[in-house]
Amino acid sequence: MAKFDSPEAVLAATRSAREAGYKKMEAYTPFPIEELAEILDFKPKIQYLVFIGGVIGAISGFALQYYASVISYPIIVGGRPFNSWPAFIIVIFELTILFAGLTAVFGTLGLSGFPLPYHSVFNVKDFREVSRDKFFLCIEAKDPRFDLDRTRAFLESLSPEAVTEVQP
Repeated sequence: MAKFDSPEAVLAATRSAREAGYKKMEAYTPFPIEELAEILDFKPKIQYLVFIGGVIGAISGFALQYYASVISYPIIVGGRPFNSWPAFIIVIFELTILFAGLTAVFGTLGLSGFPLPYHSVFNVKDFREVSRDKFFLCIEAKDPRFDLDRTRAFLESLSPEAVTEVQP
């Protein structure tokens, strides 16, 4: 794990690591950096989950009202058919928003791994500084190109403030 003092430095280091062939790496920053997500090839999946949650909510809203109006308690109101869908729109909309919102909250928590009381990067001495003003780039041991000595030498060639081995 390499420690940098500016967003430009961690961006340059991440580009260099990507060009060197490293694929499994993670950057830790005190604020979001859009270019960093592109370099790391981060593809968010939450929008698909929220869409699916919204569709399930809409179907649930329609099914709930269809069951109540047509099957369970059919009443003729104003000569309309039992399945008068325009009356269902408000509840369908509300359940769509409810399910999409709940899916967004719990999907975000699930995809980001929360709650995460322990992670091996928490063992790095200076890692607390990432929440203030420091930037870290970690190349994972799972990477096919990872070799402890070569990766350490590569990270040191990027002129970081410090290079630390992450211990589990």
